[in-house]
Amino acid sequence: MSAPPLKKPVVTEREARQVAEAARERDWRKPSFAKELFLGRFRLDLIHPHPLPTDEAVRRGEQFLTKLRAFCETKVDGALIEREARIPDEVINDLKELGALGMKIDPKYGGLGLTQVYYNKALALVGSASPAIGVLLSAHQSIGVPQPLKLFGTPEQKEKFLPRCARTDISAFLLTEPDVGSDPARLATTAVPDGDDYVLDGVKLWTTNGVVADLLVVMARVPKSDGHKGGITAFVVETDTPGVTVENRNAFMGLRGIENGVTRFHQVRVPAANRIGPEGAGLKIALTTLNTGRLSLPASCVAAGKWCLKIAREWSEAREQWGKPIAHHEAVGAKISFIAATTFALEAVLDLSSQMADEDRNDIRIEGALAKLFASEMGWRIADELVQIRGGRGFETAESLRARGERAVPAEQMLRDLRINRIFEGSTEIMHLLIAREAVDAHLSVAGDLIDPEKSLSDKARAGANAGVFYAKWLPKLVTGTGQLPRAYAEFHPAGHPDLSAHLRYVERSARKLARSTFYAMSRWQGRMESKQGFLGRIVDIGAELFAMSAACVRAELLRTTEGHGREAYQLADVFCRQSRLRVEELFGRLWSNTDDVDRKVVKGVLGGAYEWLEQGVIDPSGEGPWIADAAPGASEKENVHRPIR
Repeated sequence: MSAPPLKKPVVTEREARQVAEAARERDWRKPSFAKELFLGRFRLDLIHPHPLPTDEAVRRGEQFLTKLRAFCETKVDGALIEREARIPDEVINDLKELGALGMKIDPKYGGLGLTQVYYNKALALVGSASPAIGVLLSAHQSIGVPQPLKLFGTPEQKEKFLPRCARTDISAFLLTEPDVGSDPARLATTAVPDGDDYVLDGVKLWTTNGVVADLLVVMARVPKSDGHKGGITAFVVETDTPGVTVENRNAFMGLRGIENGVTRFHQVRVPAANRIGPEGAGLKIALTTLNTGRLSLPASCVAAGKWCLKIAREWSEAREQWGKPIAHHEAVGAKISFIAATTFALEAVLDLSSQMADEDRNDIRIEGALAKLFASEMGWRIADELVQIRGGRGFETAESLRARGERAVPAEQMLRDLRINRIFEGSTEIMHLLIAREAVDAHLSVAGDLIDPEKSLSDKARAGANAGVFYAKWLPKLVTGTGQLPRAYAEFHPAGHPDLSAHLRYVERSARKLARSTFYAMSRWQGRMESKQGFLGRIVDIGAELFAMSAACVRAELLRTTEGHGREAYQLADVFCRQSRLRVEELFGRLWSNTDDVDRKVVKGVLGGAYEWLEQGVIDPSGEGPWIADAAPGASEKENVHRPIR
């Protein structure tokens, strides 16, 4: 008999951090451009010359893109998917036949074996036809069953599941619960050992692809017992197993065609052979999977940027105000320049990070996270600027525009669809904290015990000695550097092109300034620094801008030497870097001059009811019900809305 389900864990803030810390990859076995950047070391040699795919990777990738483009142009009706809030079954079946479910799966398991670079190009292409299809394919391959099995699965698991994932079976990833988001220490779904099986009980929320999935990756807590280490553990679960119920198909402001639901597990028996990795390794598996899995989200943002640029160009030439096209008015022209330059930078960040992932010479956990953070924020801004350029037509739906005889441009849909990217796969606020933790890793490695209140005096003494040695070598290197040499990076200032070398010198100087700022903050706040989320967020945002500037310059030089758009690429990189430098200077200023302290006082007043009078005079249109739905284990009382695609 299986043991009764565990009660939802009650954990302290410190315990929650310990769980997250235990799941981190602690070692840095490979170099990391972004890690070095946060330490004040501008390692341009790690990204320049720009890495390139092999000829075979290009051949295979371009061949598939040609087929995918033809499919999207003839078989995908994005307006229909938006209108009916569902991807037609025949479209999904055609995607299966095309091999799109297996883009990242090794050919020996029936997949296409595309590189990360071409996988992202494919997602950008299909996502431009229908964002919902892009999400379907991304959730299936980036975080669904194929990726964790590729990294952590046994040979038997790969043989059993990967051929199905490559051609016929849709997969989903289930971690979030109604009361558990980015704090997995409170995970309530349990997997109780019972003979050769585990028995799953619990409820999972926002299961993208869950409504149509055949296979699930489920994170559940195994209780510690004799012979069982316990902890958060990953399992492959067949959705037709008795006790699996999809209780609701969720609806959202954007991405209306995605099959996202609520899934309940009641006494679901899962063979031990379906466990991915050892007990307790589930969160580490999830985080490692996301290192490259997060790159699928920037792909959708790049696609959005390209489309927004096209529409902004065409519309701004056609629409006239005060005797000339609106593009020639500075207020609109500045927005077009931002869209063009930022789209160039987004593609540079995505391609560089993806190619580094393919080469596997570098640890890209920070680069992937920065790409997700930067792209989701900038992609949203690009779409917002397009809506503004379009004016009232930007706020009007494509269907309404079509009905009154104008081109059906879905600008408002783009805005709605992109908004979730700032929340998906780690919200901007959580990404700030995750990246900041990696950015200060070197400091915590040598001085962490100094600020840990639970460490003994002897531990602190040893940490102090180690820190003294580290900082004695490190700090002097932050005073001067290559960025102060007028002719440094001269290869980025070819004749007849804008001077990108000046921007790279700025990045080098700013990296050292960023590292000095981080050190000063740790010295000032010590153990309290982890609560300074405003400061940490700005540190990360500066690093993201510096990474994007570096990528833009390196990509421009690549295009200059390999393709026919070098001069234009240099111009876009130059404009982006000029815009980025303004943002960086503002962020540096706000490190020490901000409203963080008074903001905390206002928040305390809001929560204490001091400003309830300000809420008067309106009607709350919200419905009745609890803020968080009950997710108590037990048999489902709802109809199963699972809809497998056959």
